[in-house]
Amino acid sequence: MRCAVPVAPLRRGPSDDAEQVTQALLGEPLVVVDVRGAWARVRTAYDYPGWIRLDAVEDGEGRVESDCVGQDPLEVARRYVGAPYLWGGMTRAGIDCSGLVHMAFRRTGRLVPRDAAEQELVGRTLEGEEPGALVSYGEPGAAADHVAFWAGGGVILHATGRERLGVVEEPEPVFLRPRRRRIFAL
Repeated sequence: MRCAVPVAPLRRGPSDDAEQVTQALLGEPLVVVDVRGAWARVRTAYDYPGWIRLDAVEDGEGRVESDCVGQDPLEVARRYVGAPYLWGGMTRAGIDCSGLVHMAFRRTGRLVPRDAAEQELVGRTLEGEEPGALVSYGEPGAAADHVAFWAGGGVILHATGRERLGVVEEPEPVFLRPRRRRIFAL
């Protein structure tokens, strides 16, 4: 199966009212694991679960598009600057912090986890603050809840819902610094 529409919400439950957890993009491969009425529970190519409307999927072999192979993920992420923030979003029409990281790598041909906590878990810790590294944020003892690209010189590139900024490259906000967990590479 594959996604049959340009962008389809994947939801926490089989309802249009359920929280959007991510999005499936046109042609993206999906494995159907359950069907309930007009909804299918699927797993994405990067092993992320969610519910999608059956009218948004079709038979056929899907593929994950990689239109920036060989390019730097940080530079690809910069193409999203100005995009609005959208929880679970994966496109220039709306994207969240971990979706920005996921899509920047995905477009370069590397399929990485979707959520900040998963990205942090599979990342390799770096000693220095290299441009292009990732920075995770969260409370001690809890999973990471925010991720950003380190752009260098104290600047991060991230998607934020703060003040409706969306995707922005800015000096690391003062309120985030004490929440910084690690600098890592995928």
